[in-house]
Amino acid sequence: MFRPLTTRAALDAVVDASHTAPVILFKHSQTCGSSLMARMLLDEGEVPAVVHEVVVQQHRDVSNAIADRFGVRHESPQVLVVAGGVATWHGSHAGVTPRRVADAFHRAVATLTPSPAL
Repeated sequence: MFRPLTTRAALDAVVDASHTAPVILFKHSQTCGSSLMARMLLDEGEVPAVVHEVVVQQHRDVSNAIADRFGVRHESPQVLVVAGGVATWHGSHAGVTPRRVADAFHRAVATLTPSPAL
């Protein structure tokens, strides 16, 4: 369910893929109890897609690139749902739950699905 996101090139590829289907980014701190709890909840919960995980202690450059690219202040734990190259939702700390991530993901799917012609 978790896929390591370790380079800026990999981030670019994931963002490019978000034009076809939403993607989930998870910024995780291995030394933060809240982050460990959020990761455990995501791992045990029903999340509708692969979670691209950035361990902030190991890949600070990727974490910073996410903050810069999407204009979202860095926090950890933090989840962003990206669709069409845009962060359509982000949450941190207690806001990171499988249900909230899934709901945000499904709303993002709707932004990529063309409306039927009238």
